[in-house]
Amino acid sequence: EGKEYEVKHWIAKELERAGVARVREEERLDAVKLHKISWKESIQQARQVSPLEEDFYPRLRRYLASLKSKAVRSPEKMKEYGKSTRLSRDIVNCRLRKIVSLASSPAQTNQILNNLAREERVLYKQLYEIINDWKAKILKGMKER
Repeated sequence: EGKEYEVKHWIAKELERAGVARVREEERLDAVKLHKISWKESIQQARQVSPLEEDFYPRLRRYLASLKSKAVRSPEKMKEYGKSTRLSRDIVNCRLRKIVSLASSPAQTNQILNNLAREERVLYKQLYEIINDWKAKILKGMKER
């Protein structure tokens, strides 16, 4: 009793459902926080990414799912769901453009990569490999001619 453990969210929910554990409240996302994140991303330069928390995307999915279920019963929540969905798309699209730009440049420093969420780092590494393999094939073909 009184000890904290870090486990996957779905495991924590199952343990809570079984009455074995209690899930600590996580910092909630809302439209205001999403707007702030979207604004910060939009004013950053093309190759600058604002730091995101490691668990941002899972929290975003949980927030949107919760809001969607509440939107069925409340016109106010429906508006918030629409706004939050648009902001989420803006954040994802803006960060995706930056990740593609970073991946097509020389290898990035850990300082920049540490600003990426876990899912974004995986995407960056995959894109970086694909782009560099493609460049190598193109340039190799040009040298032979």
